[in-house]
Amino acid sequence: MTHVIEVNGLTKRYRDTLAVDDVSFTIEKDTIYGLLGRNGAGKTTVMSILTAQNFPTRGDVRVFGVHPYENAKVLSRMCFVRESQKYPDDAMPRHAFETARLFFPNWDQDLAEQLISDFQLPVKRRIKKLSRGQLSAVGVIIGLASRAEITFFDEPYLGLDAVARQIFYDRLLEDYAEHPRTVILSSHLIDEVSNLIERVLVIDRGRIIMDESTDAVRDRAANIVGDAAAVDAFVGAREVIHRESLGHVASVTVLGALTPEDRERIAAAGLDVAPVSLQQLIVRTTQHAAETSAASSATVDEGAIR
Repeated sequence: MTHVIEVNGLTKRYRDTLAVDDVSFTIEKDTIYGLLGRNGAGKTTVMSILTAQNFPTRGDVRVFGVHPYENAKVLSRMCFVRESQKYPDDAMPRHAFETARLFFPNWDQDLAEQLISDFQLPVKRRIKKLSRGQLSAVGVIIGLASRAEITFFDEPYLGLDAVARQIFYDRLLEDYAEHPRTVILSSHLIDEVSNLIERVLVIDRGRIIMDESTDAVRDRAANIVGDAAAVDAFVGAREVIHRESLGHVASVTVLGALTPEDRERIAAAGLDVAPVSLQQLIVRTTQHAAETSAASSATVDEGAIR
């Protein structure tokens, strides 16, 4: 596949804060990515650097094979829709769309008009007087109608109600099917976007902890539930990323795909097995990474004391 973005050793430090810690990854052409992680994990910083709105402390970033900084030919091929997008005080949505139409060479006005109708957006009201959901709709419309070769959505749908979010998801898939491009979705609504994304990038405390296809991720963990002793006997030396107990019953999340033999053992032991949703897996993996890091730090500190 063709890489449209290549990142090597990217690091971003703000004084005493290490926002992005030596990350490397690639983004493929015509693929929908989920850039996922907790608030403050580094997602927005990464996207702002990729779109040349921020500068790395060190590392190399290439978009379409070249550096994006002060490169108008590259920047016109990307669209970055962010939650905190600012507009002039007197601007109306129609002004934002007119400006976007001039900037993005693939802009589709018919699609923009359809989306304005779908979201019931008052285009002649000043943006500063729009509701949170209406403001989000402005960004969503620009992101979709731009048909940029690479489009970043940084939580732009905050404030949209469930119906409006579903409209966004449906229109994104419909237009992506007809006009493939690279889309990078940053979202905390992981279960809602799980059916949209083809590849998962999870960032935690500035580091990439997961970079896999969504199909592969779905099979990499399972919940084993039942008598605690039987669960422990089955789990053995497997990597456990979460455990809950209530009396003699335990629920353990283990990494690794289950083989047919594993499932036979589970059934014979009277245990239940349940799939792990993408959101559960990312939450558990992030928690496990934090616990492992804390334990490692404690070991290092103990060694230093000795």
